[in-house]
Amino acid sequence: MKIRVDVMLKDGVLDPQGKAIGHALDTLGFKGVQDVRVGKTIELDIAETNAEKASATAKSMAEKLLANQVIEDFRVSVL
Repeated sequence: MKIRVDVMLKDGVLDPQGKAIGHALDTLGFKGVQDVRVGKTIELDIAETNAEKASATAKSMAEKLLANQVIEDFRVSVL
């Protein structure tokens, strides 16, 4: 079963990469972009046929390794 884990910095955590992208977009003429946040997407193929179990497994993976819960939030999606 395919799972997607989206990881983003929590609100209030400085995102220098997002700031740099926002500045570059402005420089390229894309006006009106107020904020840019950069995250990561991790796709997993889990040997599980039950969607709830697969989601719980991916959540455990995210809590233990894939996301730094001090500064990041994550969302698990079953594809």
